[in-house]
Order: sequence, then structure tokens, then C-alpha cells
Amino acid sequence: MPACGLDFGTSNTTLGTMITGAPRLAALEGAHVTIPSAIFFGWSGEPVIGRAAMAAYAEGTSGRLMRSLKSVLGTSLAEEATQLGRRRLRFHEVISLFVSQVKARGEAAHGMSFDAVVHGRPVHFVDNNPDGDRKAEDMLRIIAREAGFREISFQYEPIAAALDYERTLKREEIALIADIGGGTSDFSIVRLSSKRHKKTERADDILANDGIRVGGVDFDRILSLARIMPLLGFGSPTTRAGRDVPGGHYHDLATWANINRLYNDKTRRDLRDIRRDAVQPELIDRMAHVLDRELGHTLAVLIEEAKINLSQQDKVSIDLGMVEDDLVSAFSQDDFAQDTARPALRIGERIAHCLTMAGLKEGDISSLFLTGGTTRIAHVRHEITRHLPDARIVEGDTFGAVGAGLTIEAARRYG
Repeated sequence: MPACGLDFGTSNTTLGTMITGAPRLAALEGAHVTIPSAIFFGWSGEPVIGRAAMAAYAEGTSGRLMRSLKSVLGTSLAEEATQLGRRRLRFHEVISLFVSQVKARGEAAHGMSFDAVVHGRPVHFVDNNPDGDRKAEDMLRIIAREAGFREISFQYEPIAAALDYERTLKREEIALIADIGGGTSDFSIVRLSSKRHKKTERADDILANDGIRVGGVDFDRILSLARIMPLLGFGSPTTRAGRDVPGGHYHDLATWANINRLYNDKTRRDLRDIRRDAVQPELIDRMAHVLDRELGHTLAVLIEEAKINLSQQDKVSIDLGMVEDDLVSAFSQDDFAQDTARPALRIGERIAHCLTMAGLKEGDISSLFLTGGTTRIAHVRHEITRHLPDARIVEGDTFGAVGAGLTIEAARRYG
């Protein structure tokens, strides 16, 4: 049965199949084997996905951009509807359109139709909510079926990354796999070897599996709230003693999945009311300008770019001239680390928790395999590695390791 592995990620997506015994990811957008998990609904024409979606939005095409689609799974937002031109779609229907296009592109790239898929999933879609986890996986199953897959199964994303890493091993080892992506942080401790790689049943080799709903979009949100939103009035005082400007709309503007909810008349009325009580009404005027011009995703992209740049440089400046002439937000890598210390610490704490689950000590871990874009953030990386000072650090394919592992698993299950 023609089968593929599908890594539908919060930030990026890959799809692969086995070619002459090795996983090969499909070129989904030009020569790129990754495609941003984004879709743009123009007010005329069909929706476009990936980099083309981001470009259409950046060029000022009339329409609506939606990104970080996966983050709504397991939440009530998945069943909410949003107006997209003349269409009103629920969020899970938007995801289905995206996955359908990815499947079609993967089939075109590989010259075959895929009947079966091994779908990646985080260890936990939502924290401490088994019912939410079940609903999220059920929703992904429905979406995959709507996209045209007949046989659908799932594999944890860190286990998939482990399968990709295992292909390179010459000897047996116990590895801790850290997959820190856009929406979740997932960890597995797995016994690996070239001999074990040939087994179809690996349950006994999985020593621990854990995860939390913290990922790159959370760092974007916190950084936005700390460095951009105060320039638009967030946290500023009102004329009522001891009361600041309400923060709800700012939290939505800093959250990828919620930005489109702000573009309506009710939010504009709310801002007019807020402005009357604001000590600095000119800041609220900036916020109103952002919403009137629908600049929310532009700000989100700028924050994401700044976060990425801080992995390689000490300081960044964000030009906010589209909001107001000469408006700039400048901050350093240390500022970023301080702003986002708590989520980084939470990620690091899962290492100790995984060791406890597996009944192991630090010295029992041979290697630490890192994959996912958020592992590039310096203070996140420090929080992970400090728990395993003697483990060999292995750099996985940041955006392709999970997809390759899911492809290996698909061949085992359906080949």
C-alpha cells in the first residue's frame, strides 16, 4: 500500500515516503522539503499555502493569513468559525484544506498516490487533559480522511525522530530525544541500535515518553508582550487608580492563532472605550492603527524573525515604522532570556522527569538528540543540556528528522 509519513507541525510541515530503502522528503514548495504551516485566503481566488501564503500577506494582497494552525487542536477554538471572504469556515476545516494541498503536492513530487499515512503527533496536545488529547488526535484523523487517506495511524514525534537518528548508529545506546518545535516540547528516552532498527515492534525499547505544550510560538507570544505590546498600550495606566489598560486584546494580538479574532467592529468599540480611560491615549491609537490596517501578522512575523536572529547575534531592533514613524523596539539576547526564562525552565525540567520515569540516572544517557527549531534558542538549549552534562550532543535535522522517522514507520506498518 503506498504510504507516507506526515509531520504536520505548528510552524512547518513535511511529507515523505521510502525510496530504495531510505526515507525521502518530498519537495513541497519549489525545492523546499519543508513548507510553512500557513494558509492565505485572498478575497478573490483560491487559498494558497506555505511561503506563497506569507508572501501574499506581505505584499498587501487583500485577504487573511492563518498560521500556527496545529495549536488549536485539542481546544475549543478548533470548532470555532471565522469569516474568510464569502466563506465561513471552522478552524479544523482550514487545517483540512492545508493538509489536502500538502498531500497533493507530495503525491505530485513522488509520482504516486498515498493511501496510508503515519501522522506525527506530540506526546501531549494539551497539558494534563487526556480528553483534550483524545479529541485532538480524533480531529487529526478526520482531517487526514478528508484529505483522502484511507489508512491512518499515529506515532509520537520524538519516537519518530529517534527512528531517524537510529539509522546512523553502529552500536547500542540509550538516547534522550528532545523535539522542541513550534507548539510543543516532546521527550523520549529510547534504547537504540542498528539491530533494533530492524524490529517492527519497539514498545520495549521506549523507556520514557513525556511532553508539555510549550514551544516556539509561546516564546514569540511572551517576547511580543514584553517588547512590542507595551508600545501599543499594554500594561499602561488608566485614570482609575491602580488599574491598567485591559490586557485581553493584547494577548490575542501576540498569539498567532488568535490574531484574526480581533479584526471586527466589537474590538474597535472596545478600544474606543479603553482610550477614554487611558492616561496615554496615543498608545491606544497605535493599537487601533494596527487593527485597522490588519498588521497583526506582520508584527508576529517580525517578532519571530527577531527571535531567530537572537540565536546568532546579541542584539536586534524591530522597525515599527508601519505603526508610527521612527517607532523601534530594540532588545538583547539577555533581555530575551529574562523575558522567557520560565518556559525555558519548564522545558528543562522535563529532562529530570523523563529520567525518573525511566528509572535512570544522568550518566545512563549516552546521547542527547536535539531536533526542532526551538532547540536553537541559546537559553533553551542550556536548560536542556545542563541536566545531561556527560551526554554526547547530536544535532538532528532541525525540520526534517521527525518527517523522516514517520516515513520509516509508515514503511514498516504499510509496506
